[in-house]
Amino acid sequence: MLRHLFNSKKPNNLTQESSQSQDNLPAGTARILIVDDSPTEVYTLTSILERHGFQVITSENGADGIAKAKQELPDAILMDIVMPGLNGFQATRQLSRDPTTQHIPIIIVTTKDQATDRVWGQRQGARDYLTKPVKETELIETLLTVLS
Repeated sequence: MLRHLFNSKKPNNLTQESSQSQDNLPAGTARILIVDDSPTEVYTLTSILERHGFQVITSENGADGIAKAKQELPDAILMDIVMPGLNGFQATRQLSRDPTTQHIPIIIVTTKDQATDRVWGQRQGARDYLTKPVKETELIETLLTVLS
């Protein structure tokens, strides 16, 4: 029922060649902001993104993530939900309603896997929703989709 909650169309199969060549994005041009309070998750996501030619900016919490998004204007944001202070839902809502940042696609990346969380994420302005642990191909497919 909620499988197609987000209206992004993803390719059925991401091949090794297509993920490395990034037809839509020359290597090093897309800048991704990771907003997550877990150093382990930040390291994992950064490693995946850098392997695929993305530039990475990081932030440890929602408030800092908003500030960095406004300052850096990344091409996309990977947003955790459970963080101290301003949580990911609140940060997503603020970013998606701010004229300066509303054009930046936000992908929620979280351990929260309930259908209600997905619906709430979409209502806050997220373009897609991935559940941790995220598979590398799924992350890259989703990013390429929201960036195209």
